[in-house]
Amino acid sequence: MLKTFGKKLIIALGLIGPGLFLIGYNIGTGSVITMAKAGAEYGMSLFWALVLSCVFTYVLMVAYGQVTLVSGKTALFNIKRNIKFGKPLALYILAALIIGEVLALMGIMGIAADLLQEGARLLGNGTVISTVAITTVLVIALFALLYYGRYALFEKILTGVVLFMGLSFIVVFFMVKPDFVEIAKGLIPKIPDKPGSFGLIAAIVGTTCSAAVFVVRSIVVSEKGWGIANLKTEKRDALVSAFMMLLLSGCIMAVAAGTLHVMGKNLENTLDLITLFEPIGGKLASFILIFGITSAAISTIFPIILIAPWLICDYTGKPRNIKSPMFRILGGLGLLLSFGAQFVDMRPPALMIFSQAFQACILPAVTLPILILINNKSIMGEHTASRRMNIGIGSVLVFGLITTYFAIIDFI
Repeated sequence: MLKTFGKKLIIALGLIGPGLFLIGYNIGTGSVITMAKAGAEYGMSLFWALVLSCVFTYVLMVAYGQVTLVSGKTALFNIKRNIKFGKPLALYILAALIIGEVLALMGIMGIAADLLQEGARLLGNGTVISTVAITTVLVIALFALLYYGRYALFEKILTGVVLFMGLSFIVVFFMVKPDFVEIAKGLIPKIPDKPGSFGLIAAIVGTTCSAAVFVVRSIVVSEKGWGIANLKTEKRDALVSAFMMLLLSGCIMAVAAGTLHVMGKNLENTLDLITLFEPIGGKLASFILIFGITSAAISTIFPIILIAPWLICDYTGKPRNIKSPMFRILGGLGLLLSFGAQFVDMRPPALMIFSQAFQACILPAVTLPILILINNKSIMGEHTASRRMNIGIGSVLVFGLITTYFAIIDFI
């Protein structure tokens, strides 16, 4: 019976492979820090922004996946070939996404190093290991996986990491026992009248309804080998992905709202979230959180170190080969840039919030072209967008322009 259940579980996970890959990519330390900071400073009052972001994430994931399945081409290649002035637009998206992801990678590696240093201190009764040494070990291990890996291997590793990460956050959620009435109140749209609230809303959107996710969605659907016959599977996969993003991100926000917000504390340092859990659940809660957030970091780093060569292949229409020199060189360069958190004069959480708000500014640039492509009959034939889909994508465009405005106000 256990063997039968195990086989069914493996088949089910295989069917939602791209969705799990994107959960791992999206629910990284950027989400953890952004949702924890939102929960700490404003309780559940910004939960509405997360809900809207997840709904719009589903809409764009379906749209990007549908265009890829029907056309057989990935996102940037379609934008370059089938839209007027598409070439400069595709180059802008490519460059903006790579810059945003490098900034995020620096913050992610800095946070992961801080967490692993704290975990070593708890295990070793005060033993302190240098964050530079920890970062070096992580970079070597990740480069080895990149050097010897294949896409299928990355997807399997990421699936396992995402499942463990999700379980960790859900366990801590029930340990904290947040107020469900407060969570429900968070569905009522409200913008707190405090400095930084606009930037935090933009960061919630940037880390959830991330522009990079939709372009990467096109690539991973293509890697899966799906075609027009898989349209229903693609929609189901997108729904699972968006729902899990909402569930896990909501758990993180609620955990911070039930601890830091109640205590009147803000999240300025990654370790603030860990040390405050010891009085609630002892070292066990701290270890679970360290494991969960570190898993989130690793699950995000995998796709980030692939994004530059993936986007270049997407733009040029060339085959993607993880073992090619371009993938290894650009992936290795990305890992070396992750040491930047050790030298910049900005705490990793602040760097992450900035990088996520920056991502929100790219959302309109990836929403408008998919609206054009999905309504192009020469590409889509009978699979052009329905009225409901067009309303959905149009709503995302308006939402993206508003959150870009929020991000610019906060930057200024």
